[in-house]
Amino acid sequence: MDGTPQEITNLVGREVYSNSGVFVGEVEDVRLDVDAVTVTGIALGELNRDLFGDVVGNENGVMIPYRWVRAVGDVVLINDTIERLQQPETDDEEAAV
Repeated sequence: MDGTPQEITNLVGREVYSNSGVFVGEVEDVRLDVDAVTVTGIALGELNRDLFGDVVGNENGVMIPYRWVRAVGDVVLINDTIERLQQPETDDEEAAV
């Protein structure tokens, strides 16, 4: 992506998959840092409930950090989501997505 606003809006509607090929969700929106002129997160809807059901409950979406994005093409590939969700939490950790 060359950073033009048109290309950022083209993210909306793309399917998101983990780097291991598991469907994660669909991009519904992007979070921008206007001052830094960067994308900081992507809002996912149409979630894979097998992955997020325990985390989001009845909510319809999640916001994930853009740093998890590894590639953008016909689909968006992300790192770590599946592994992070499947790791057992310790008493000191909070579930954060």
